[in-house]
Amino acid sequence: MTHKIFTSTIAALSTASGHGAIAIIRMSGPRCIDAANTLFVPANKGLTCNTMTSHQATFGQISHPTIGLLDEVVVTLFRAPRSYTGEDMVEISCHGSTYIVSRLLELLYNLGIEPAKPGEFTLRAFLNHKLDLSQAEAVADLIASESEASHKLAINQLRGGISNKIVSMREQLVQFASLLELELDFSEEDVEFADRQGFNNLLRSIDIEIETLVQSFQLGNAVKRGIPVAIAGKPNVGKSTLLNALLNDERSIVSEIPGTTRDTIEDTLVIRGYNFRFVDTAGIRHTNDTIEAIGIERAMKAVEQSMVVIYLFDLTTTTAEELEAEMDVLKTIPGHEKRTYLLVANKADMLTEAPPHLRSWLERDIVFISAKRHENLNLITDKLIEVIDQLNLSDNATLSSVRHLEALNKTRSAIKSMEDGFRDNLTADLIAVDVRQALHYLGEITGTITTDELLGNIFSKFCIGK
Repeated sequence: MTHKIFTSTIAALSTASGHGAIAIIRMSGPRCIDAANTLFVPANKGLTCNTMTSHQATFGQISHPTIGLLDEVVVTLFRAPRSYTGEDMVEISCHGSTYIVSRLLELLYNLGIEPAKPGEFTLRAFLNHKLDLSQAEAVADLIASESEASHKLAINQLRGGISNKIVSMREQLVQFASLLELELDFSEEDVEFADRQGFNNLLRSIDIEIETLVQSFQLGNAVKRGIPVAIAGKPNVGKSTLLNALLNDERSIVSEIPGTTRDTIEDTLVIRGYNFRFVDTAGIRHTNDTIEAIGIERAMKAVEQSMVVIYLFDLTTTTAEELEAEMDVLKTIPGHEKRTYLLVANKADMLTEAPPHLRSWLERDIVFISAKRHENLNLITDKLIEVIDQLNLSDNATLSSVRHLEALNKTRSAIKSMEDGFRDNLTADLIAVDVRQALHYLGEITGTITTDELLGNIFSKFCIGK
């Protein structure tokens, strides 16, 4: 990807395509004001786009000799560097007619304005140092946010929650790296400018910060994509009924025939600002049915990929010993220690007398419900919120990007090599190699270190017009 965007002027529809009350066409670049001036006739006859002040919105008409009056619009001007991209920008608010939008863009393109590529406005903002790369990615996350929690996560990153920590770590490493480089300049004199013990302490401090960010990824990624919750249990205990009850929709087929669910069924629900991704799974049991066995295998996989498992059992038929045995099976699934299990006793409405093991169940953290009658479902949602709140999605920096996670893990590897190098009394030139590696990986997160391939991969995922 070349950086000709510094000299070209681009335009695109920034609102959703299709019919709407209003559409906004955005332009950015050195010729955007002249282009707007060619087409826009302000209602104030003494005004032109060239004489408008920055951040001024002006009512008028879009007109052209070949088509006459196209629409009545509002034009807003943003002069560099006080704009989103850091360049001169013009936004034209017109009526949301597909005809008006297409003709207006056509007129702009005929004036030599280029169609914007996906994410090109934000790419310009990054290249003009209005945002760092982590903040630019947060723009896409903000647009895609579907819950209060994912919105909060994106806003925090946009405001520099991740960037500030990365920049601080990198600056501390740069200071020490400069001393190591100085030692290399005086290598023949066998002098040490860098305090080895002080650097070891710094590395430990940075490693702890990185570890905190890495550990936050599980929650951050889940909040961003939907917190995965598997509904598991034996056949015919009411898993599909529970999913339908939680969603208040007939999403899963309900039948009294055991083994009806042969595949995972997934849907999402926002609960108090968090987006939960519920997965109804096939009943876990031994079977000779090939198709059902595949469904059970997928159920186990869904449990493995979940943060929370709602384990549903039939209160009227399940003994305490059977429940323990069923939980032992779940604990054999990889990642057991990272999951939270919520035990839910279903069919409380069918209980005619207290089972002999009820006392032992009451001593455990078990939720008693009737999925069929939608009774006590609020106890499940309360527990889910309690679990997520304990993971502490606060105003602190929370990692949600796989790219950032990979870069931080590589940074930790470089830090480990530095620590090993100090322990083995390696020379400054060998340690400096690992320092440069750590600086490189940290720089990739904020965009201090970039390649055209990296930028192309990130910004190609943006919508056009942003």
